[in-house]
Amino acid sequence: MLRPLLCLCALIALTSAQTFTESSVVNISSCPITYYGQQYEQLYVNITSGNVTVCFNGFFSPETGGDCIVERSLGAEQFYYYIMLQPSTADVDYVRQYFPTIQNSLERYFLISFPHVSVFLYHIVKSDWCQMYRPGTVISSEPQTCFSFTCNETAVLNTSSCGALERCQGNGICVLDTMLASTCTVTGPTVIDVHGQINSIQDRCAYSLFSTPSLPDFHVLGNFRDRRRKDVSFLDSVTLRVGGHYIHLEQGGRVQLDDSTLTLSSSPQLVHGVQLSKDQTGVTAELSNLIISVFFDGNTAQIHLEGPAGSSVEGLCGNSSSSLSDLRLSEYSSTSCEMQYSEPADTTIDCTSVTERREAPFSSCNTDIDPEPYITACTDTLCKYPAVDGLNCQFLKAYARACSLHNHALDGWTSNTGCSSEAFCQDRTCSDHEFCGEKTVGGDTRCFCRAIFASKYQAINSLGDATVCMQDSASVTLVGCLLEDKGIDYSALHLNDPTCRGRVDELTHMVTFSFNSSNSCGTVVTTNNSQVIYKNTIMNQNSSSDIITRHDQVSIDFSCVQTQADIKTATFRIRDSSVIQHITSGVWDYTLTMCATTDVGHTQAVQSSTEVQLIQKIRVQLKTDGLDGDVVVVVTDSCWATDQPSTNSTPRYDLIINGCANPADQTVQVEDNGLGTSNYFSFSMFQFTGSSGEVYLHCELHLCPKQNNCVPTCPAGARRRRSARSKYEGEAFVSMAWTH
Repeated sequence: MLRPLLCLCALIALTSAQTFTESSVVNISSCPITYYGQQYEQLYVNITSGNVTVCFNGFFSPETGGDCIVERSLGAEQFYYYIMLQPSTADVDYVRQYFPTIQNSLERYFLISFPHVSVFLYHIVKSDWCQMYRPGTVISSEPQTCFSFTCNETAVLNTSSCGALERCQGNGICVLDTMLASTCTVTGPTVIDVHGQINSIQDRCAYSLFSTPSLPDFHVLGNFRDRRRKDVSFLDSVTLRVGGHYIHLEQGGRVQLDDSTLTLSSSPQLVHGVQLSKDQTGVTAELSNLIISVFFDGNTAQIHLEGPAGSSVEGLCGNSSSSLSDLRLSEYSSTSCEMQYSEPADTTIDCTSVTERREAPFSSCNTDIDPEPYITACTDTLCKYPAVDGLNCQFLKAYARACSLHNHALDGWTSNTGCSSEAFCQDRTCSDHEFCGEKTVGGDTRCFCRAIFASKYQAINSLGDATVCMQDSASVTLVGCLLEDKGIDYSALHLNDPTCRGRVDELTHMVTFSFNSSNSCGTVVTTNNSQVIYKNTIMNQNSSSDIITRHDQVSIDFSCVQTQADIKTATFRIRDSSVIQHITSGVWDYTLTMCATTDVGHTQAVQSSTEVQLIQKIRVQLKTDGLDGDVVVVVTDSCWATDQPSTNSTPRYDLIINGCANPADQTVQVEDNGLGTSNYFSFSMFQFTGSSGEVYLHCELHLCPKQNNCVPTCPAGARRRRSARSKYEGEAFVSMAWTH
């Protein structure tokens, strides 16, 4: 059976045919043959035992066999071979006549020919091989190189070997090649890429750290934020974009999958093809194929690749030719993230001491992991930022872990340096405007305000936001981390009423104090001309048994001033039965209705068809809807009648004066004035002498805080009203008209 073999050779001229009469070794180095994955530069050709043999690794032996093509000789006693390059059409047709299964273009070949027998070796594409074998046949398998050819069910040749990140163990098994491993370290504001080059991030934006075309659905992002200083940024969190999902590695070891929080342990948890685990050193995310791992301890991220690093790695970790602006991700950044800040230099910083630990125990790793980028990152950061919050150990830990990723055991480095391998601030969760830091160097930790966030409060010497005033309530919110900066324990704070304490938002750590109409919390109500002021105080708890205290006394006043805007005069005739005003002003939104009735129960409204007789009793109701009766009451100050629509026209006849019935008119009666959100008055119908017969009724009202005494005092012979101090700003006028 004739078998075609792959011949990969350079372009050479046609070589004349050579004839041999005995076993010979043919030099084919100018056109070496790759046979079953092995390249050969010599052919061993002979005629023996009635067979023609062409072998690649020695002359044919019936006992041992070998890599050979064996055919019956049919009496041949000599052979010849020649190399053909750029064959003519006739040559190709001649070959295809005797080898019809060959579909290749036959750009070059050489022929070993015996009388009656020809062995044809030619240059073909790999897919042609499978035309000679059954589907699923392994054409070649070389354990030493892990290289094999297999024909699939569609007669297509599949090749397999170790991947770019693997090496062959010599037994047909591919394993990861740790000699090709590389690490990208992001710590503080510094990125040390896989080539050992460094970049420094000066803003507070999100950046692309790692991506590769071979893993299009995997992308690592780094988010940078400020801490104690506005002009120095730190890596704050790492985001893994896996397919359409986002895995956020955050401070304190918190891990978010999209919008939900994950609970992790040291046992890997598979999430969308990523194995997530957490221990005392930090959080590790590994792709399921174990080629790439991402580690984050809240301060330092290390992306480790088990394979050659080069142009295939993109982002800050790989392609150093890209500018920072090209790698900045605006869609994941705040709109002001690029704003630059300047602050005075910290005079307490000593730059000369920041590289004291650069020697042993790290010297054994220096040949594999260059320490200079880490030393530069450490020096640049600690020369402008104080060595607090574990920063003096942060760069040492990053270098030590990079060494361990490359199989360097640095035993005793923690004891020699006084550092810990455990993550700083592990399991302490701070809000978005906070970061975790040390209360004292080497001491307990807490959440601190970020410098930029705190600056807007410090500029106005405030501990929180402005008071929020509503119609029946008021609240003020203080910033938890600012209170801690002042040494103030929020749990000891209360309002004038000691039972009214602040509520803490567990996510933002903001503390809110409030009071409302149902619980005034000791609110003091005062008036200033026509304004009503509600005032309360946030104070810390004092014990009457304490003779001394070492904490600052807290007294934070907050207040709300409420006013009532003017209501324009509206004039209607009584045939409309009632006058309705919808009033919206400031925090107040309510309806005022003035209606006339003829019965004591205020059920029989005066209609346009109602004939009102002189001396007939007219009852007027002033009613409001939309006011909280626990907060305010309505007081009718005065009511009067005119024969013209204008409230200031003359003649004028008074019915209510200073909240009390006109003592000169014994028919006038006033009910419930200052007791609720509605009141009443009545009088006997009258007309103006010599007028047109039209009567216009006008009333002036105001709102009054219920906790004050709002009922007008009307003793016999005295017509004075309550003090004006409790009256809201503005007067309300409402008018009715009817024709007698």
